[in-house]
Amino acid sequence: GHRTDTPMDDIATLRRILKTSRRIAMVGLSDQWHRPSHFVAKYMQQHGYRIFPVNPRLAGTTLLGEPVVASVLELKEPVDMVDVFRRSEDVLPIAQAAVKIGAKVLWQQIGVVNREADALVRAAGMDSVMDRCVKIEHGRIFGGLNWCGCVRRWRRSRRSAKS
Repeated sequence: GHRTDTPMDDIATLRRILKTSRRIAMVGLSDQWHRPSHFVAKYMQQHGYRIFPVNPRLAGTTLLGEPVVASVLELKEPVDMVDVFRRSEDVLPIAQAAVKIGAKVLWQQIGVVNREADALVRAAGMDSVMDRCVKIEHGRIFGGLNWCGCVRRWRRSRRSAKS
């Protein structure tokens, strides 16, 4: 079973994707600070990325300083990447919308694997990443080893307070 499509998981590809995809629509972004999607969005914002929250439940509100829309098709501005925090079976219509709006990358977060969506966006000439976290990959590739920086910073400040 030789696969003809190149895996999008090699470091060079991931680096290129993360370097060039500065505008990220996050589908399923939660307003709860302890949810993974919220951590990821905040981290990416801190590293100079613009986040476009997509969540039908929160449409019309503001999240992390950005207006929330109900679907990818309602985005008012172009985005480079559509990052999906949804169940695998929910991804296909999101992938179709990503193609329609001219996004360059469909990124399915850790635990999200929809091969049909993957094939669809590749056929449209887009990059596709599955079952990975943009935050972890960004930290790994760009040396932001402090991706749990909040914890480390807190420890350091405790230490300096003691002395």
